[in-house]
Amino acid sequence: MLKKESLYWGNQFYGSEFAQLLLFLCIFLFLPAGCATTETINREPQAIPILKKWSGDYPVSELGRLPKGQQESAAGYIGDIDTFIKVWRAFMPKEILPAVDFSKNIVLFTRNVQYYNRTSIFKVELQDGTAEILAMETMSALPIEKKVAMALAVIPRDGVKAVKAGAEKVQVLPDK
Repeated sequence: MLKKESLYWGNQFYGSEFAQLLLFLCIFLFLPAGCATTETINREPQAIPILKKWSGDYPVSELGRLPKGQQESAAGYIGDIDTFIKVWRAFMPKEILPAVDFSKNIVLFTRNVQYYNRTSIFKVELQDGTAEILAMETMSALPIEKKVAMALAVIPRDGVKAVKAGAEKVQVLPDK
């Protein structure tokens, strides 16, 4: 006849073996998955080369030419030639349309939304797929009436998933 104690200790032993196996599986199955994603998080920002840039005035009446969903934004991007042609004709009507290869590049923009201040993009940094636009502005308290100051910059499209200037962030759609 079996004693009650031997059954109890036997079950406890097998229970601890099962717990060890479960712990082993969790460590070796889930730990590598977590480690694989930490590479891209919190990387140092990397400077993106600015291939071309322009600054000037943009008519308030033509803000509708900016990409849909970005017409109210202080920053955004142009990802296709048709939109770029429309924006360029309002932005620099007397200048020749510059060549931009939209399969490899995008055009970033930043503009005034509260006061008229001259602006210029001086640096773009990429961190975790977000291109942050760093721009200089003059400081005035002139109200926006008929024109806003705007700056454009051409950067490589590769790795850019969003565009950010200040607190505003706009998702970049993949090239069609």
